[in-house]
Amino acid sequence: MKEKKYGFRAAVCLSLLLTVVLIALMVGSYHISPFQIVQTLLGSGSKLQNFTVFQIRLPRIVLAVIVASALGVSGGILQGITRNPLAEPGMIGINAGAALFVVLWISAGTTDYYSTLPVLTILGMPLLAMTGSLLSVGLIYLLSSKSGIRPVRFILTGIGVNGGILAVISFYQLSMSKGDYNQVLTWTNGSLWGSNWNYILLTAPLVILLIGAVLFRSKNLDVLALGDELAAGVGLSVPKERLLFLLLATFLAALATSVAGSIAFLGLLGPQIAKRLTGPVHGKMLPMAALISSILLVGADVIAKNLFSPLEIPVGIVVSIVGVPYFIYLMIKER
Repeated sequence: MKEKKYGFRAAVCLSLLLTVVLIALMVGSYHISPFQIVQTLLGSGSKLQNFTVFQIRLPRIVLAVIVASALGVSGGILQGITRNPLAEPGMIGINAGAALFVVLWISAGTTDYYSTLPVLTILGMPLLAMTGSLLSVGLIYLLSSKSGIRPVRFILTGIGVNGGILAVISFYQLSMSKGDYNQVLTWTNGSLWGSNWNYILLTAPLVILLIGAVLFRSKNLDVLALGDELAAGVGLSVPKERLLFLLLATFLAALATSVAGSIAFLGLLGPQIAKRLTGPVHGKMLPMAALISSILLVGADVIAKNLFSPLEIPVGIVVSIVGVPYFIYLMIKER
């Protein structure tokens, strides 16, 4: 794709994201006008406006962008290494493994919502999420092949492991208190309800570092997407590179899940839409996937907060309402 066309489309998507962000800052139980938003961001807002923007809405928006970027890039990687447009972290057990460990961690000895968890518990969440995701991916890897990752078998095994982990979480729900049940419901459906700056400071540097590492090696991902024989023919170590990208995708999905629960289909929608706009070159497609996923998640969160206000529905449900039909469309198209 020509640089001018790519730049124009990226600028349009960035403008859409800024528009959705402005809407997210404005709407809610307390409405703030665009002029008041600008005043508040420049330091001239009232006490109530400052609290609403900087302590409630802005952290939620920033965390949504971090989570969406991580899931969008993770899904783009998985679709590249498996050469399957249906691959995404919520479908093959990566998110579920992370969610299981985080749910067990936050419900151990506390009945608080995760916005009021102790700092030590918050700090442990990404580590536990990564551990859960790695164990899940390790199990999938062991079950799917003895001589490396076979894309089709890997995805089918992942779907089975994902179902098994979700069954474990459901079984765990049978013997928990009402407070713990609400937490599990949050993590299995995905929610940005408890967002605060602690989660952002903890996850943002790691997500940026991992995405940077992916983009640095994106040309190898382009080669892997062409097929094993061609990749090996140009001197690429296929098993090593595929495993490396799988680990990067796992870490990104785990970080997103550790602070927002399991949001399915976002890692499917972002990369697929981005590929239609940029083509298959991952150096361009992955940043666009992060941008589009951010638009989708911030927009979905606005709907989740305000559709049945004051009742808030998990944002993962809103994303799935869009994702499921698109997933079915891709399945039909791939036949």
